[in-house]
Amino acid sequence: MASQSSKTKRTQAEAEAAVRVLIEWAGDDPDREGLRETPARVARSYRELFAGYDADPRAYLERTFEEVGGYDELVVLRDIPVVSFCEHHMLPVVGRAHVGYLPTNKVVGISKLARVVQGFARRLQIQEKLTAEIAQAIQDILEPQGVGVVIEAEHSCMTLRGVNTPGSHLVTSRLMGVVRDDERTRQEFLRLARDDGR
Repeated sequence: MASQSSKTKRTQAEAEAAVRVLIEWAGDDPDREGLRETPARVARSYRELFAGYDADPRAYLERTFEEVGGYDELVVLRDIPVVSFCEHHMLPVVGRAHVGYLPTNKVVGISKLARVVQGFARRLQIQEKLTAEIAQAIQDILEPQGVGVVIEAEHSCMTLRGVNTPGSHLVTSRLMGVVRDDERTRQEFLRLARDDGR
């Protein structure tokens, strides 16, 4: 993770000043009634939307349970909401993640899987990196037999501008261990990840 630890963290006032400049650059007056509070609102919104820089999402996975009771099947959490931002255009990337792992001797509370996804998502990045970071964190901390992560997302940089392709989705996957190497396990994970009730 690129951090600002070696750099001075910018202040709220500096962020607001930058938003004022953007409003002026766009051709509007940041002092008109409807825009007066916009710089502060945008800065607060960005602080929330980029909260993934404030903590290590891997920490969510550190509280594990080692009594799995002989459970030796896939654990899959589907349809985790993903809101991230394209690092090239700073426009929203909105979609869903499907995360699964085959435990060895540790499991984690299911809310922690959602938190790790959301923690990594709240950054500027490309979807491929997001997918890989989530899978690697689960692999490193839970040490399962295998991990699978699939993310399907709509990129505003393509749907609102540029090629203007509303409704198109980028799908990325990262498969590790037996989820990658064992055909049956891979197919089971992918089926569970895309299961739409049929």
